[in-house]
Amino acid sequence: MLKFRAGLFVLSFALAAAPVLAQAPATPHPMTIDDAFRVQNVGSPRVSPDGKWIVYTVSSTDLKADKRTTDLWMVGWDGKQDMQLTFGYDGSTSSPEFSPDGRSISFLSGRKGTAKGTQVWVLDRRGGEARQLTDVKKGDLENYAWSPDSKELLLTIHTGGTVSANDFNDPGKHKLIPPIVMTRYHFKQDVEGYLTADDHTYLYLYDIATGKMEKLTAGKQYNESDGVWSPDGKEIAFVSNHTAEPDRNINTDIFVVAAKHGAEPRQLTHYTGADAGPLSWSPDGKLIAFLRGGHVKYWQYQENHLGVIAADGSSPARILTSKFDRPVHSPQFSSDGKSIMVLVTDDRNRYPASVDVATGAVHRLVATEGVSWAHAEKAGHEALLWTTDTEPGEVYALSQGHLRELTHHNAKLLSELELSKSENISALSKDGTRIDGLLTLPVNKSEAKPYPLLVFIHGGPQGQDAHEFNTIPQLFAARGWAVLNVNYRGSNGRGLAFQRAIWANWGVLEVQDVQACVHKVIQEGIADPNRMGVGGWSYGGIMTDFMIASTNEFKAASSGAGTGDPLALYGVDEYGNQYNFELGEPWKDLNTYIKIGYPFFHADRIHTPTLFMGGTSDFNVPVVAGEQMYLALQTLHVPSALIVYPQQFHGFTDPTYIRDRYQYWFNWYDKWVLGKDVKLSYLPWAKKDKDKDKKK
Repeated sequence: MLKFRAGLFVLSFALAAAPVLAQAPATPHPMTIDDAFRVQNVGSPRVSPDGKWIVYTVSSTDLKADKRTTDLWMVGWDGKQDMQLTFGYDGSTSSPEFSPDGRSISFLSGRKGTAKGTQVWVLDRRGGEARQLTDVKKGDLENYAWSPDSKELLLTIHTGGTVSANDFNDPGKHKLIPPIVMTRYHFKQDVEGYLTADDHTYLYLYDIATGKMEKLTAGKQYNESDGVWSPDGKEIAFVSNHTAEPDRNINTDIFVVAAKHGAEPRQLTHYTGADAGPLSWSPDGKLIAFLRGGHVKYWQYQENHLGVIAADGSSPARILTSKFDRPVHSPQFSSDGKSIMVLVTDDRNRYPASVDVATGAVHRLVATEGVSWAHAEKAGHEALLWTTDTEPGEVYALSQGHLRELTHHNAKLLSELELSKSENISALSKDGTRIDGLLTLPVNKSEAKPYPLLVFIHGGPQGQDAHEFNTIPQLFAARGWAVLNVNYRGSNGRGLAFQRAIWANWGVLEVQDVQACVHKVIQEGIADPNRMGVGGWSYGGIMTDFMIASTNEFKAASSGAGTGDPLALYGVDEYGNQYNFELGEPWKDLNTYIKIGYPFFHADRIHTPTLFMGGTSDFNVPVVAGEQMYLALQTLHVPSALIVYPQQFHGFTDPTYIRDRYQYWFNWYDKWVLGKDVKLSYLPWAKKDKDKDKKK
């Protein structure tokens, strides 16, 4: 249902021109909250047309300014040169691309220019200042793609209509906010806000020489996305839903249209579920690779399979990985057109693979444990974004199954930290099903066993905990805790049957699965059964509510952006389709909602001190769900607290609030699990309030 996990937060640095005096290396120390915000997030690698360079992004956090900034960097394929291209004071950047002629590097930025909002900017590869390329005045520019001749751009523009929840939270933004008129079935979306009839995403052609912009497809109000140019630049493939009522289903298909204003698109696929992007053309322009989802009934519990279809529509789609029981992502044709590069989600890992176009055979390209979140290939050179338990993501070159690290943005920080590697753990659930997870032990192994245990439950449910850098287990391991992450049924990476096992039956198997792993670490003498806490965010918050309503084993809990009663969120969150597809209509299937609302309707069984959290602008799991559970526990005199963060979406964006959330977690578990004499209130906030009073 809710695909978010509590964020992992990760200042760019350039090599100094002047020499510095050598300093003795600092003694490594366990990670602190401040260290977590020193981690730099590397992302969006793109390979130059000649394969010699890779442009990518680096995000850094400034806690004092309470903001995050993203800059562009470029590294050579040999790893010998790594240079910063943009600087934070100019505004954050995203979506870097090389122009097909190799002369320019483009990116999206909201920096100050001739037009407001996000625009496409370009840098000359030979040097100089960035210049604004587009001048989009109406709507939000979300994405773009270069034409093969580097003369045009394909723009994805989100036209007007949305009203963000933050518009209501900022009384100074508008003197008078006009009423919002909605007639659509799907009328709200996290971050975007309320959706009106005029709110859609369209594709536009932008002539770079003249600055002329024209809508690609004519007329009708359909959302269009994932647009990609054919190799000869004559056509564009894209994804859209052209059914009579697109809001009421997930029936997206693949279309092709001539690259000229007002052209009539041709529908290539006619599958009743989701045919989706990213899309990729074969080098000869004959095939288009895409992703096919599962049956509409199971739309939140599906595995994407790799498909190809003839671009001229002369033959039906072939689903290459239909017998490969793992989800695939991010397809990209190889330079020779014989294979398609993908990322595969497997048990506690996400690896790059190549799929043979002729046979559908899947070949794993990296055997080591870890997670790849992005890949790119040009001229036979494959670049990956790769992360492990103890290493934040960096750009790597992939060659013949070997990874070669190209960037080192976190090397200095890692040399100062003592981190804990996560171990694989498995246990048999109540019905004999094998359940896998990760166990992160305290950094200081000299501490006497058994350890206090934090069970932190991932969101989704169709996500998983994997061998990637995660600040939450590292921060708690630094404080002497063992941290258990369980990939309960509903998680991906273990096959479709494993994922669909909880369909319309939330909270039963997941609780049994989590408990099986908890009891195993207790039996092995690792976890102290008298010092255990549980928590999670999103679906992890939902599962936290189920855990505390099902067992009193835990001394404390933290339920973030969760719900104990989905009926209370019907029409309040963004999941109208899922409720109707999976749980049914409440007036027809009330018993299903009451069954899945077990934590709320059996709140009198809860005795665990629980901290509820949420953001006022969250349309994914609105904070009302946490408020409801909070009032129930307050009514029952169960120790509880509710923390509401202003203007935060489902995924928090303000670093100060993210830091604050960490501290509240520490204080809550220290108080109720470890029995420490700590105040719930976070002292820096109290200090700020006192400073304000003094000024008055």
